[in-house]
Amino acid sequence: MGRQDDYRGELKRVSDKVTFLRTHSGLPGPRGNLELMQAAADVGDEPSYREWIAVGSGDQPTDEFVAMCGIVGLGRLAAEGRVDLVDELHAHAPDPRWRVREAVAMALQRVGDADTDLLFRIVRGWTGDRAYVQRAAIAAVSEPRLLKTREASHAAVDVIDQVTANLEGMPVRRTDEFRTLRQALAYCWSVVVASDPTYGLPRMERWVGSSDPDVRWLLRENLKKARLEKLDPAWVGRLRDQLL
Repeated sequence: MGRQDDYRGELKRVSDKVTFLRTHSGLPGPRGNLELMQAAADVGDEPSYREWIAVGSGDQPTDEFVAMCGIVGLGRLAAEGRVDLVDELHAHAPDPRWRVREAVAMALQRVGDADTDLLFRIVRGWTGDRAYVQRAAIAAVSEPRLLKTREASHAAVDVIDQVTANLEGMPVRRTDEFRTLRQALAYCWSVVVASDPTYGLPRMERWVGSSDPDVRWLLRENLKKARLEKLDPAWVGRLRDQLL
């Protein structure tokens, strides 16, 4: 039995779940306890999730963790048919706290585990939104376990391609929101391209012709990823030369 299973059992036994989540959050620290977060999302219910989001509204790392558990829990309910909760996930996507924003992406991945088509319908609607929301969308689909079919891989490449075009057209760039989106694109391309190189490599290569310095930077960052180097070292070397 894995640690996540252990946490499910412990959470079912304790009465004060909020204190348990705070105590075992792993924060402050280098990494939050994601196994506990997923376990909490598995065993909670809607009132619990809403309570966790409310009591986790502070700016301390342990507050963020409790809120994360509630948000991923809403993702679990959305995956089980409560599609109305997607609007709430959208509302949390621009949260100023980065861990909470990350929880939105993980909540969407819960939806994708249950219904990949639904996930892509959701994220397509988010690609025209503000940068933080777009970041949640591309982080959600840049997950190898969700890209097992040709259709999903192609859809993910299309989403990343659209958001790259959006970034290229953004006039205001000296913001955390822009930098956060740029940083996500600096790895997302490599993930989705690796899931279907035949479709993804040409789509990524088209962006080498961009004169935008941020687009060129994020391409260079993706070309550093081992997953692309393993696919086609010659292709990676050629693109690197073109981006000098």
